[in-house]
Amino acid sequence: MSQPYTVHCHLRRRTSYAADRYAHDDHRLERLIRRLPEHRQGPVRWLRSPAARWVRLPLGILCILGSLLFILPIFGLWMLPVGLLILAEDVPMLRRMRTRVLNWIERRRPHWFSEHQEQIKGEEETT
Repeated sequence: MSQPYTVHCHLRRRTSYAADRYAHDDHRLERLIRRLPEHRQGPVRWLRSPAARWVRLPLGILCILGSLLFILPIFGLWMLPVGLLILAEDVPMLRRMRTRVLNWIERRRPHWFSEHQEQIKGEEETT
């Protein structure tokens, strides 16, 4: 009787740790979204919402398949990371890879995540 309880506690602790880690990713992704032009921010936020899951899955798969047609003018290899990023919202293995990529970007380009740059950008636009 005590074993299922300990397994349950272990799973709960493990999922709360994972949720905390992915919440940190959400914070970093939100900062990156804020760097997009304003007319692109709304659709990207909607695409990340839970209600858009049935749009994300086919869109991610289509982007990955489109990257295989990179020799055509409209398609390109740029579609592969975009498709993987879209699917990362729903696939845990890709979510872990997204976390690693965000960690790498944060080490290499920390100014991409800083609030200070956003304030400077906002001041430049108003003047």
